[in-house]
Amino acid sequence: MAEVTYYGADWCSDCRRSKSLLNTLGVEYDVKDVEQSAELAAEAEAIAGRKNIPVIKFADGEFMVEPSDADLHAALTKRGLIK
Repeated sequence: MAEVTYYGADWCSDCRRSKSLLNTLGVEYDVKDVEQSAELAAEAEAIAGRKNIPVIKFADGEFMVEPSDADLHAALTKRGLIK
C-alpha cells in the first residue's frame, strides 16, 4: 500500500494540479476516483468532513483537503516522501 492516497476527479482543477505535483515529484500514491464510485466519494467525505476534493491522505492518518502545491510539497517533505 502506498504512503499517499489521493481522492479526486478528472474534472476538478485542484485535483489535476495536486495529481500533477505528485507525478512530477515521483511520489507513489493510490488513486481513488470519486467520480467512479459513490462509495469512494463517501470515503473521501468521511475523511475530510466535507465534500471538497482533492483529499490527500497519508499513511500516518493525517490528510489535506485542497492543498496548495507549497503545502502539499511541505507535507511530502516532512514525511520523507521526497528529497
